[in-house]
Amino acid sequence: MSYLRKVIECIPNFSTSDRKVVEAILDEIRRIQDARLLDYTFDGYYNRLVVSFVGDEDSVLQAALNSATKAIALIDMNKHKGQHPRLGAVDVVPFVPIRNATMEDCVEFARAFGRGLAEAHHIPIYLYGEAASRPEAEDIDWVRQGEYEGLHEMMKRPGREPDFGPNEPHQTAGATIVGARRIMVGFNVNLGTPNLEVARRVARAVHGKKGGLTDVRAMAAMIPEKDMTQIGMSIGDFKKTPLYHVLELVKIEAERYGAPIVGAEFCGLVPLQALIDVAKHYLEVEELEEDRIIEIAAQKALEQT
Repeated sequence: MSYLRKVIECIPNFSTSDRKVVEAILDEIRRIQDARLLDYTFDGYYNRLVVSFVGDEDSVLQAALNSATKAIALIDMNKHKGQHPRLGAVDVVPFVPIRNATMEDCVEFARAFGRGLAEAHHIPIYLYGEAASRPEAEDIDWVRQGEYEGLHEMMKRPGREPDFGPNEPHQTAGATIVGARRIMVGFNVNLGTPNLEVARRVARAVHGKKGGLTDVRAMAAMIPEKDMTQIGMSIGDFKKTPLYHVLELVKIEAERYGAPIVGAEFCGLVPLQALIDVAKHYLEVEELEEDRIIEIAAQKALEQT
């Protein structure tokens, strides 16, 4: 992949945790020559696969279409159960500019991908985020209202027509949300309580549109095999709302109910700057930038030789 070519990240979310289906979807990405699979995570309690890959425009488009096609063929939403909100087998496909690409590039790319997927599989496509065609659809929570189970009825309402594809759900794959966005952070915090209502109260206190932190979406989930709950969060702008603000608010709200924090995890990849901000805050380091990280400094030096 040429260093001068546009590099775009795609982070599709698929409604499955079946290992055979997961591998089949990943294989469609792996076989594209200039696409690079960076990360994937899946679990049974969300029943969701989150994938991250990068490439130039041609390779990302091909990998995204091929993986979505495989998911549509293998996932039957009529049999799907999971705690994460979702509209379809290929629930959401965001595109993110990484290098030599702009947000405008990704908006055009998302619309081209959405149109192509709708035409190939007769599946309704909703545009969201920076690619949204209507103001309310900038918020993915608005698009997901009713989830898969309520999709048929929601699509009958005025203003709920898809951007591409038929005005009714795909028989087994539902609908797909496609868009463009900035780099975000998926951050989950585990609470040492099986009380889902407590976790829901904590999530509501953190969720931005419910009075919590700016650009944060939060939900509560049960992790049955560990007898605990989780606050699953998406931080849309980690520069405005750093990770340590999120963690500290979760701590404060959880303490109100006597629920300790017993662990945390990232869902997907995390930007280096987000970790630097955490280190600067908790270690009280005044001067810490990327150039002070030995691996980054060494990489930049090698690129100049």
